[in-house]
Amino acid sequence: MSGDIEGIGAAVTAGLAGHAVEPRHGGNGDTDVGGRCLNCGTSLVGSHCQHCGQRADIHRSFGAIGHDLVHAIFHFEGKIWNTLPMLAWRPGDLTRRYIHGERARFVSPLALFLFAVFLTYAVLAMVGSGGGVGEEIAKAAAAQTRSNALEESFGEEVKRVDARLATKNLKVAERRLLEAERETLRKSASYLGVARAMSKEERAKGPPVLDDPTKQMITSVEFISRTKVNTGVPFIDHGLEKAIANPALILYKLQANAYKFAWALIPLSLPFMWLLFPFSRRFHTYDHFVFVTYSISFMLLLFVVVRLFNLTIFGELATFFAMLYVPLHMYRQLRGAYRSSRFGALVRATLLVFFSMYAVIAFMLLLLALGVMG
Repeated sequence: MSGDIEGIGAAVTAGLAGHAVEPRHGGNGDTDVGGRCLNCGTSLVGSHCQHCGQRADIHRSFGAIGHDLVHAIFHFEGKIWNTLPMLAWRPGDLTRRYIHGERARFVSPLALFLFAVFLTYAVLAMVGSGGGVGEEIAKAAAAQTRSNALEESFGEEVKRVDARLATKNLKVAERRLLEAERETLRKSASYLGVARAMSKEERAKGPPVLDDPTKQMITSVEFISRTKVNTGVPFIDHGLEKAIANPALILYKLQANAYKFAWALIPLSLPFMWLLFPFSRRFHTYDHFVFVTYSISFMLLLFVVVRLFNLTIFGELATFFAMLYVPLHMYRQLRGAYRSSRFGALVRATLLVFFSMYAVIAFMLLLLALGVMG
């Protein structure tokens, strides 16, 4: 239930965020008795102020609140219905026309990107990311965290017993009890390490057999020392230790940071766009920004559509067509936006597919660094 509420809240935030960023074309306004615009005072002729574009009619009822909310989420003042069809099938024309000045008809790239990010988060919060690798990784991370915590507790108990054994004037009976407790703890730690290393098929056959417990004992201290990466940078090493000890927390941070820092995909992608047109004076950074932002927005919206189709019997078919259409979409956007030849657009689209992978990898490394250091 809490996930559904968060998803609905994110969906509302999506529309409001995009509506706030997108420049308005008209809007809900009011007029005074003398027929003047309450926004700028201009005498009104028609349903909108000819000076500032504000609407002349009055909306002060409770129902107007719902109308404004739905309008903000789904309409983007009507521009969304001009933008989405072109973004889906004629992305190059949309990009070129927006760059060359047709701004009133289309949703701006940044507003659409914000809307797509929030909508993606909303859908994933309500329906989840789907089965498969993602959920398996989450389950494995949670299991690893529990296992590490249990190993650490065994190690602390062993240290406590060793401290007691190191004391002088210890009675023989008490020493034997402590030694027996110590041996039990070490065997339990060893059992835990072996069980974790076993495959599902091996665990189904029964508990692990420890031929030589003294050779297979794994304590939390030994586990950290074996997997610790000594980079020479203290804060990095400390972050890696936290990641090893609590991978479930790191995975949660990755998911949260992906939502918060999705905007980083744009600057990470811009250098690759420059590589497609090196030293070209026809195209500027702003042109590449519009291209990248529209492209990422489309990919996010496509992901949302495919995720929703995955809830039906057409999930696999939708995934298949989406994978085929992504490179075609890149080709069409490159050819239309930059007026490239068929061959040039094909070569650049092929490179762009690989560049996109590199940008996503860089983004994931950034998220991993934020999760480890945070």
